[in-house]
Amino acid sequence: MRRRTLLLGLAGAAGAGSLAACTSGTTPPGTPAPSTSAPAASPATPSASAAPILGSTAASSLTPRPVTAPYVPAPGSAPAQAFPLGRWILSISRGDRALPTQVLYPAAGTAPATPAPADGAPPAPGRFPLVLFSHGLTSHPEGYAALLARWAQAGFVVAAPKYPHTSYGAEKLDPTDIVNQPADASFLLDTLLTPGHAVTALVDPSRIAAAGHSAGGITTVGLLSARRDERLKAAVVFAATDFQGMPFTGPSAAMLFVHGRRDTTVTHRAGHTVFEAVPWSRAMLSITEGGHVTQGADFEASTSASTEFLRWALYGDAAAKARIPEAAAKGRVATFENQL
Repeated sequence: MRRRTLLLGLAGAAGAGSLAACTSGTTPPGTPAPSTSAPAASPATPSASAAPILGSTAASSLTPRPVTAPYVPAPGSAPAQAFPLGRWILSISRGDRALPTQVLYPAAGTAPATPAPADGAPPAPGRFPLVLFSHGLTSHPEGYAALLARWAQAGFVVAAPKYPHTSYGAEKLDPTDIVNQPADASFLLDTLLTPGHAVTALVDPSRIAAAGHSAGGITTVGLLSARRDERLKAAVVFAATDFQGMPFTGPSAAMLFVHGRRDTTVTHRAGHTVFEAVPWSRAMLSITEGGHVTQGADFEASTSASTEFLRWALYGDAAAKARIPEAAAKGRVATFENQL
């Protein structure tokens, strides 16, 4: 059974808002409820640079913008088949910041009915889009295994680092370290795309997206705003808010937001304001009864919609784009705002 954790609250941080710790953001039906155990943490005082992030979990200060720069991917088609899964565990560091990274990738062969990653399996032939996934506060990549496996099965290489000061079991847990995570994420991309690296041979460097949940979603927003990484063509943001109140910048990139209307950790109002501030192609899936963690029937709508979105945004698959609203309607658990 995967270890699950409840987020630790950062009570009173930055006055108006707080970033509470989170369980993994997507949990398939039938998964046991999260454990109530969590690692102890020392009180943290937000730094000046982190305070805007912590305060914006209740309401974002971003200004709504019309879609003025639509994202148009090069036309193509996503793989029709599901792939078996391969996995690498990589030891990566940025200076003294350890970033152990799990990489799931399409493997050669025929996908089993209930696939499990095979360590070091031979990769499927060809090059695939890359999705960099960032976990939430006091979580870890393994907690999102069901979601990341679905993406990898659909034909994406998925790289998920474990951040040094916001992950489950971190020796020095520090929620304010979110401000350093976009730089970690960009460094990870640099490393994975270095000529000669094992992952490089699997990845099309022109087709890269970022995704993340909660603190990882804020990290993802940072990669498209204050810490813009222009290699990114798309992003999927689960239950997150803005990054330091900074607007989106750089070339067009498609963005999909997924947020529970009953989220009390990062409010739906904050997430929706960020969605409205994106000047590029954008969409938002609002889970009607959803909280901070996507579970049960909400999982299928979120996972299916995000998979079709990535097929369109990174493969240029027009048929996948047309399927996004249908995927978002699965289970009738959400409403969908589509400005893609």
